[in-house]
Amino acid sequence: MFSAFVIAFSMYSRIPMPRLEWTEENMKYAVCFLPVIGAVIGGLEVGAWYLCRFLEMGTFFRTAVLVAIPLLVTGGIHFDGFIDTVDARSSHQDRERKLEILKDSHIGAFALIGSMVYFLLAAAAFSEVDEILLPVAAIGFFLSRSYSGLALVSFRQARKKGMLATFAEQAHKKKVKIVMLCYILLASALLIWISPLYGAAAALSALAVFGYYRYFSYREFGGVTGDLAGYFLQLCELAMVLVPVLLEKVVARL
Repeated sequence: MFSAFVIAFSMYSRIPMPRLEWTEENMKYAVCFLPVIGAVIGGLEVGAWYLCRFLEMGTFFRTAVLVAIPLLVTGGIHFDGFIDTVDARSSHQDRERKLEILKDSHIGAFALIGSMVYFLLAAAAFSEVDEILLPVAAIGFFLSRSYSGLALVSFRQARKKGMLATFAEQAHKKKVKIVMLCYILLASALLIWISPLYGAAAALSALAVFGYYRYFSYREFGGVTGDLAGYFLQLCELAMVLVPVLLEKVVARL
């Protein structure tokens, strides 16, 4: 299990890990540790929020730190998928051409615009995160990766080759699926326990984005890829912060 832990963190984070061989046996349960990276990010988000408050930092500084932490921990691997997917979907080409665009290392105009809009919305949402919504936002990093792991072993692959396809092929699908479902139920229950209204809104947002992920990936690409998985993860993380923030403002007006 330690080998699976190391592989997951080596692939999906920039946290230093010991070197080891990526054998089929070691990769069987690597996906099970993907949500743990989300837990680390969530813990850092909580710690950074309280540290900024202790140091009496301004809202802009705190917001910048909270938005930057996931990118610093992951090295931007998921956001790279978001960028490629925005380019591919914005091309309005046929399925094969979209899959080719996903592999293109260049960034197009639509991807640049999409990235700017994403960071503006993320900054706006995190600037409004208060002590009530902070744990909800933190758990979102764990829940989004639990859904991502579930999709990896449950959804059809658009390509037979690629990093996502390799992880899916090597994973013990049945056991990983059970673990991911347990993670999702646990995280959703914890969200609702922390805040019945805002926690439920976050959990439902994640579920809605997960359903949308399956719909557009099958319809436009014939299945999922690593880039599409990154796109889903970024959308899910944003939705789980943005929706509770908007809901809190609406409730305050009532």
